[in-house]
Amino acid sequence: MGLTRKHFTVVFLCLCFTVFLLLISVSSSSSPQGQMETAASRSLEHDNGVHCSRERSRAAWKIIDEYLMPFVEKERYKISSRCRLHPENDLYRDQEQHKMHVDINEWRCGYCKKTFYEEKYLDKHFDNRHYDLLNVSHSRCLADVCGALHCDLVLDSAPHKTRCNPAAIGRNKHLCESLADSCFPVSEGPSALHLNEFFLRQFCDAHTCSGGRKPFSKGGKRETSTLHVVISVLVLMLLVLFYIFMYLYWRGIKRGSQGLKHISKSGQKKRS
Repeated sequence: MGLTRKHFTVVFLCLCFTVFLLLISVSSSSSPQGQMETAASRSLEHDNGVHCSRERSRAAWKIIDEYLMPFVEKERYKISSRCRLHPENDLYRDQEQHKMHVDINEWRCGYCKKTFYEEKYLDKHFDNRHYDLLNVSHSRCLADVCGALHCDLVLDSAPHKTRCNPAAIGRNKHLCESLADSCFPVSEGPSALHLNEFFLRQFCDAHTCSGGRKPFSKGGKRETSTLHVVISVLVLMLLVLFYIFMYLYWRGIKRGSQGLKHISKSGQKKRS
């Protein structure tokens, strides 16, 4: 029985070590990459004549999707297509929806099924091979509202403190307030009024040099990341293995004690 318990101990330790290695690999692969914005991405100009930053448009949509749309859906409000935040007014929305993140290092084009190692190469593929699918009939560059939506907080993985520019802050706040009024006209009813006030609190109030309210103060939707799911599954596996190990260990001790009792009783009978 001692050999059996030792065997289970070794197996359990090996499994713990394997889980530890998996956690390290998952955390490293899930770390944010390519979020730092460069000067080139701020003034992106493609040979196809499209002058709109895909990276900033993506950041703007991420903010809209996470910090605005959950509240719009809660109010059951339908945003008009005249609103600049409407999905139809995102030049790259269709291409972004045709991105397939197959694996950690595999991105696939939904149009032609070609695969790429990183997302940025898929972006270049869209620009070079599928630019004709972009509807450039009217201005739909979502990056133009980035100033109002605080896109730099999403683009900069390590934002650095800069001196506040009152003129820029004023322009962004004016743009933010105009978005609130055009997307959620207060004359359209209670839902629009609530969303108008929410938009002002969520985005516009943070445009100040006083350092008061922070952006996205009302929160956003809670997304369960892949990393959290993997960690939860691995922890659950560890708990199951631990209880199995403890069960087998104590059962071995119990059997061993019963064996000793049986031997001692047999010895007493022989003496008598």
